[in-house]
Amino acid sequence: METKRVLPILFLVMFLVMVGFGIIIPVLPFYAEEIGASPAQLGWLMAVYSLMQLIFAPIWGKVSDRIGRKPVILLGIAGLSISFFLQAFSGQLWMLFAARMIGGILSSANMPTVMAYVADITSEENRGKGMGVVGAATGLGFVFGPAIGGVFSKISLTMPFFLAGATSAITFILVLLILKESLPKEKRQKQSENKSSRWSAFTGSVSILFFLQLFISLSLSGLEATFAYFAAKKADLGTVQLGYIFMIMGLASAIVQGGLVGKLTKKYGEGAVIQAGIVVSAIGFGLILLVNSFTTAAIFLTIFGIGNGVIRPSVSALITKKSVAGHGSSTGLLSSFDSLGRIIGPPLGGWLFAIQAGLPYISGVILSIIAFILYRIYVVKSSKTIFYNE
Repeated sequence: METKRVLPILFLVMFLVMVGFGIIIPVLPFYAEEIGASPAQLGWLMAVYSLMQLIFAPIWGKVSDRIGRKPVILLGIAGLSISFFLQAFSGQLWMLFAARMIGGILSSANMPTVMAYVADITSEENRGKGMGVVGAATGLGFVFGPAIGGVFSKISLTMPFFLAGATSAITFILVLLILKESLPKEKRQKQSENKSSRWSAFTGSVSILFFLQLFISLSLSGLEATFAYFAAKKADLGTVQLGYIFMIMGLASAIVQGGLVGKLTKKYGEGAVIQAGIVVSAIGFGLILLVNSFTTAAIFLTIFGIGNGVIRPSVSALITKKSVAGHGSSTGLLSSFDSLGRIIGPPLGGWLFAIQAGLPYISGVILSIIAFILYRIYVVKSSKTIFYNE
């Protein structure tokens, strides 16, 4: 399979999936409030989606190892489309919860299976580049999706949901027609013979990398949940200015992921890129404490975004290289740890912010240091394993 031809298709697929997902972000709180959700219920409405992804991502990853990538990607995109339309027609709160749960269960198939697809079609040398392309598509989708959603919400609060559903339906047709299967039947048969648990990827020194990703996800989601309040307090920034700041950060992160991760991992290896990314994001966290204007907020958040952006693709590439489990099982479990960070991060960040405005960012520095130490432990354990095997 021609990797150069397939990666742009995967980029487009993940971009459209994330645009669809991002479209509803600015409107969901107001839509839920209109139906009758309290602030606490809105929190649960956001969390239940990530909770379903936490539970089901490893299952879909394992399923894709057995039946192939394309059917599982199609199922994930179809599930996303259905959940958006169900949300658009939700007249009661329980219907909105059900639609979010269905969306979380089925859409959790997308990210791990696409990452497994990338692992199937790339050599170990070019794995980082492939994962970076997927990361860039995801980042750009999050940049453009909310902006589109904000514009169309002025027509009606349900319009962004219909638009997101239609975008996902178009993506489904695109995948059905032009994306070829990446996992041949003979390789699937080998995977089917492997009756091990979906937790089989969580063994040996590689398991440390999953916890590393958890801490990175935890620190990022804590920042996302609190930065609007912090910027308003420190620099009197409004929602429009914040939108521009997150757009600048997202674009910078996507450019680095799509253009630099592959070159850097090829030249220096995933380990060096992971460590550099952690150091840069820790510096970004520290600098955020000094925000006092739109310019400083944009620059410091972008520094953080660039550092954070290179970590996930590099961790994904390293895990698929080192894990003895199938690519789908490995990437599915990684997505679960990511989701766990997104579940714990926002309430933790909110609680820390309530104590003292700078605490979420100080804790971000601490979590980054822990992640760095975890990588060093992984290196030591890996070298011991190689030594004993020899």
